[in-house]
Amino acid sequence: MPKFLLKRWHGLHTIWIFTWMIILTLVLFFYEWWIGIAALVICGLLVYYTLLAEKSFRKELNQYIATISHRVRKAGNEVIQELPIGILLYNEEKGIEWHNPFVARMFETESLIGLPLMEKLPELKNVKDKDTTLQLQLKQRVYQVQVKVEERLLYITDITEWSLLKQKYEEEKTVIGIVMLDNLEEATQGMDDQSRSIMLAKVTSEITEWAQKYTLYLRRTSNDRFLLLFNQKSLKALEQSRFEILDEVRDLTIENKVPLTLSIGIAAGVNSLVELGHLAQTSLDIALGRGGDQAAVKVNDRLSFYGGRSSAVEKRTRVRARVISHALRDLIRGSENVVIMGHRFPDMDSVGAAIGVLKAVQLSNKEGYIVLERVNPAIQRLMEHIREDERLNRWFITPEQALQVMHPRTLAVVVDTHKASMVDEPKLVQMSQRKFVVDHHRRGEEFINDATLVYMEPYASSTCELVTELLQYFAERISMEPLEATALLAGIVVDTKSFSYRTGSRTFEAASFLRRSGADSAMIQRMLQEDLDSYLQKSEIIRNTVILYDHIALAVARSNRQYPQLTIAKVADTLLNMTGILASFVICERTDGLIGISARSMGQVNVQVIMERLGGGGHLTNAATQMEGTLQEAERALKRVLEQMKEEEGLLE
Repeated sequence: MPKFLLKRWHGLHTIWIFTWMIILTLVLFFYEWWIGIAALVICGLLVYYTLLAEKSFRKELNQYIATISHRVRKAGNEVIQELPIGILLYNEEKGIEWHNPFVARMFETESLIGLPLMEKLPELKNVKDKDTTLQLQLKQRVYQVQVKVEERLLYITDITEWSLLKQKYEEEKTVIGIVMLDNLEEATQGMDDQSRSIMLAKVTSEITEWAQKYTLYLRRTSNDRFLLLFNQKSLKALEQSRFEILDEVRDLTIENKVPLTLSIGIAAGVNSLVELGHLAQTSLDIALGRGGDQAAVKVNDRLSFYGGRSSAVEKRTRVRARVISHALRDLIRGSENVVIMGHRFPDMDSVGAAIGVLKAVQLSNKEGYIVLERVNPAIQRLMEHIREDERLNRWFITPEQALQVMHPRTLAVVVDTHKASMVDEPKLVQMSQRKFVVDHHRRGEEFINDATLVYMEPYASSTCELVTELLQYFAERISMEPLEATALLAGIVVDTKSFSYRTGSRTFEAASFLRRSGADSAMIQRMLQEDLDSYLQKSEIIRNTVILYDHIALAVARSNRQYPQLTIAKVADTLLNMTGILASFVICERTDGLIGISARSMGQVNVQVIMERLGGGGHLTNAATQMEGTLQEAERALKRVLEQMKEEEGLLE
């Protein structure tokens, strides 16, 4: 115990003793006055001694406190000077008032006092009247800056080692990929065993060299599949190379009648290996659903696509169509009723496919309804014929009526789209526990994942072609009304531009079946006739066409006039027929107030990827999107995407 504390303790006891002595002195005065006087003298001496002791105690206490304050102040100054944290004070004019040596060493100077804060730390310009924390990089070092606005104080910490460790951790996260030869059967059809083996050996060798180049663990799991294991550092390098293996394998087998192509599904950003495996398979399914010859990369919530430059190869087996047809028949028979819907602003393909599915429902002796909110110019003439046919017209209902006929066992059929947000009434899809999706578009990120049955074939010319194939296997003998067959054939004719685009052997077989079933090609021709006003509208838009990158036509409507989506699409088709044009884009304000962009391509430019970056989608050669805003904003957004595509993939170079 310190000496002054001992004295303090002693003084307290002295006061108690002195108090008792006073009491005893009074008692002594009561008995003998001279003894009381003696006791009083003794008490006086004790008081004097006590005062001297108290004075000495206070003096030593003050000395001790002064010593402690000096030591604490000295230690504090040393800590601030040597602390591995920067401290900086600034005034109201954002001038540096004081800083510790850490800040000076950080900027490699003796003093920053008096200099403008924003000159040395421009990253603080965006800091408002609120405390915040940000990171900055200075001469290969990473610092974390804590801003205390009210105190006008900065705390700066060097987090370089932590940042490098975090970066290393992120780079070493596991990534799983699946590589598939997506058209092996079609590419090797007609080859003898020796030629097939030689081609597979070349392709396998090419894939192996690619895996070694990017430090990928490659394991063959079947004749046409490979498993990839690597880290996110290698994934970043792959994305920067834009998966060159896709082009290398296609170019390696370009001499074949059908070049061999790859589809790659990759998943990253998840710690669970089981979940990574599922996501990799899902990514592969998406790549295949988009037509193959591309890579789909899923990292957390980001889904990116690479490649997809070639058209989807037509599959020549009908087994899948027969299996789907029988599964659909069982699904319809097990349902209470069926609600059929296409995309908003339906075209011939959407309505024709819906009528074909309605025929399948009626063959199963169930009630089916086609949901149609409004008639647009693209289907106006077809709907005029349908209204004249009471037997067919009675099954067309509005979204409000569809909500009333919904039942827990209602089957919802979505045609010509696979996005729930694209149908007239998304609630119908959400309410139904049984869903069937039939579509010919390349699969996008949004998809009806809980569908009971899915029939997506991006190689098909149209959804009407797919539905026609399903009908052929639906029953042994099928009798169609002429208007039903005509509607299906009209959808095929419109989507193939009269059998000139995306037409395969299966397309002609479906058309032949519909002609035998009574389809009227003359009626289709009359429905597709163009009036003078529409022709003049097209000419007005075409007049504003400019040529970009030597082979891309861009037409932007310069008037305040609104155009039907059908007219916008026809202008894009017309521009594509001009000499030297390999892709066309048309931007106009639609009748619903949105800005519509229609895109067409001869195949060298993937307009689907371009439209996806603008929120739309479609096919490699036929795509579109809609957006809010002005024509000028849409034009700038499209040109920005085209410039990005040129930098990333060369576009037409």
